[in-house]
Amino acid sequence: MNQKQQNGTMNIAFLIYDQVEALDLNGPLDVFIKANVISAGSYNCYTVGKTRDAIHMEGNTMAVIPSYDVQTVLQPDMIVIPGANPDYVMEYLQDDDFQNTVMSWIKDQYRKGTIIFSVCTGSMLLSKTGILDQHEITTHSMLLDTLEQYNPKSIVKRNVRFVDQEQLITTAGITAGIDAALYLVEKHHGKELADTIVTLFEYQQREFEH
Repeated sequence: MNQKQQNGTMNIAFLIYDQVEALDLNGPLDVFIKANVISAGSYNCYTVGKTRDAIHMEGNTMAVIPSYDVQTVLQPDMIVIPGANPDYVMEYLQDDDFQNTVMSWIKDQYRKGTIIFSVCTGSMLLSKTGILDQHEITTHSMLLDTLEQYNPKSIVKRNVRFVDQEQLITTAGITAGIDAALYLVEKHHGKELADTIVTLFEYQQREFEH
């Protein structure tokens, strides 16, 4: 883990794009925001989009304006990639503009040592980047077979909440993103902080393997 993450503020960029799943985004986001409220200076969270134009969340119930675009974004220590409905995810995989801008930026950040944390079907968005190659990975149970087909160089894990491969963290379904974020807070700052957030959330954690 980078020294900066152990001793200073960790910059976390949350990717947002049209039809992103709200809880995939907001679950982990709230974990890290609460951690920073309790332990000031632990995390600096912000959103990033392809542009700074407003994007619509899943179901078009709200529009969100990214804090940054991929050209101007503050250098992240970690990028969180929320998922979306599988139909939209597969469209983004075939969207050359999205691949050549957003996913190219993520690939460049990974090469620089930035941690990539995908939530739910967000891991599927990484299928053309090479980031998943030679790693154990997971995703929502509905997309495990497809993830395996698109990533023959990876080991797809089933019946797990999340998989930690140090620079790459992938999670299963929607609420697994909360579990993995709590796990990372504990990994970075200790169990007491993570347990305090669980109490604030009134969150009933499941027993899980990772």
